[in-house]
Amino acid sequence: MTEVEKEQKVIEAAPVADKPSQLELGKLLCEKGDFKQAWDVLAAVKQRLFVERQWNGYLEAQSLMLRICAEMERFEEINDIKEELQDLVIRENVELTSKTYYTLALCASYKRQNSVAREYLDKALSLALERDEKENICYAINGLAILYFSEGRYEDALKEIYNLKVFYQVIEIPDLKISSLILNGHILKAMGEYEKAIELYWQCYDKLKEEKRLYMYIHVLNALGYTYSKIGDHNLARVYLTLAKRAIDPENHVALSKTIQANLDALGGAKENDRYDIVFHMSTNSVVEKKRGRVDFKNQFILMDMLRLFLKNPGEVYSKEELVKKVWKQDYDPGIHDNKIYVTIKRLRKMIEPDFDKPKYIYRAKNGYYLNKSTRVLFEQ
Repeated sequence: MTEVEKEQKVIEAAPVADKPSQLELGKLLCEKGDFKQAWDVLAAVKQRLFVERQWNGYLEAQSLMLRICAEMERFEEINDIKEELQDLVIRENVELTSKTYYTLALCASYKRQNSVAREYLDKALSLALERDEKENICYAINGLAILYFSEGRYEDALKEIYNLKVFYQVIEIPDLKISSLILNGHILKAMGEYEKAIELYWQCYDKLKEEKRLYMYIHVLNALGYTYSKIGDHNLARVYLTLAKRAIDPENHVALSKTIQANLDALGGAKENDRYDIVFHMSTNSVVEKKRGRVDFKNQFILMDMLRLFLKNPGEVYSKEELVKKVWKQDYDPGIHDNKIYVTIKRLRKMIEPDFDKPKYIYRAKNGYYLNKSTRVLFEQ
């Protein structure tokens, strides 16, 4: 039984007063990401609404169909719908809604027609402000953030995201709230703030467990996979991108499916790096541990220098005197350095050991410390 048949059965079983319309069914299927089924429902209801001259419902159906066209890359049909809307304005003297202009802007943005998208968004925002339609104001602001992001104007995009957060304090729009949170993550990712972006994506993931929006969930998996690849954790990146690929319906979600596949292709097969326990990226002074992923030392140079020393010579025992001389550039003084060495080793273990209570990398010898000689280390330029 298809999703649309399941929804139809729910509708038929509901009391008459509670039965949703076919337009609401199309909207529900669209929100779930079932675009092919949504299209069939909306195409039928659109014709009926046109005959009945129910213009608000007709425009909502057309807006949803425009979004479907963009998601499925049916660009010729976008042009057909735009012509239908232009005819409606001319022949019936119907004014397009703020949401319709917003959706037209997204379609233009998909095709990289940023100047056209900006014109549509200006109209969307102007109409929403004129009519005090707070929800549509939010959609228009979100559209501006998307446009600024596509243009590389990240600070401007973040300002619009902040404006949305103010609105969310007084109006609840769950889908848009999650979408803008994902966009916020994309902006931070583009700015190189990978850890912050990942944190936002996990916030989205938690929210989607309540909202149960599969399409957005796949978006988040793809975003996590791509971002982990940027910080050098290819194993984790491949896990999330593979999950996204398995979850997606390529016929339904054409644009997103292509993006996921492109990210997997860029990642390639299991890389040589993945055979190593610890990879030290010399150009960025960053470290990736096989299970923990990227380790952020946050300018803790002593820890970084000590780890680098161990990594260069696995199995070689460094005495306390040698550690103090090579790491702190000082002469060894037991009263000063014994506790300092102990604390530094402890902190380093907490950062790189997958299990702090059972260290597998840094061991203590009779007269010093050393890196497990079986540790597979790669220094990458």
